[in-house]
Amino acid sequence: MTDLADERDGLVVELDLASSVPPFEQIRQQVAGYVAAGRLATGARLPTIRAFAADLGIAPGTVARAYRELEAAGVVVTRRRTGTVVAADVVPADDAPGRAAREFVAAAHRAGLSDEDALALVRGALQTSRPRAGARLLEGELP
Repeated sequence: MTDLADERDGLVVELDLASSVPPFEQIRQQVAGYVAAGRLATGARLPTIRAFAADLGIAPGTVARAYRELEAAGVVVTRRRTGTVVAADVVPADDAPGRAAREFVAAAHRAGLSDEDALALVRGALQTSRPRAGARLLEGELP
């Protein structure tokens, strides 16, 4: 596992190089999560591609791809002289789901679950909350 801690912006990124999730996607997910949670504010500067890659021990192209994906999603903007910063029009996620997520994480840690086990529970809940392929919802029924 590789990690980068940038205390200036409160950014801590951890990479699991053994994961089936590509490193660029792990970076994208974590940075987007920090922005959605409001832990990276509008205008917060992300590390340069080269510095980020060096700190994580990965190729600069990997970080560049994560930044491109974040920019395409409107999470960050990249400009000459200012680098890559959190976009001005990104609205943090509604606090209720964030609060529920924090409560779940606390409960999972109290129960002794690993991060992977907690994520597996969330993935399972997400999968079972979706209607089955071909299933039709009745009018007014929530998915």
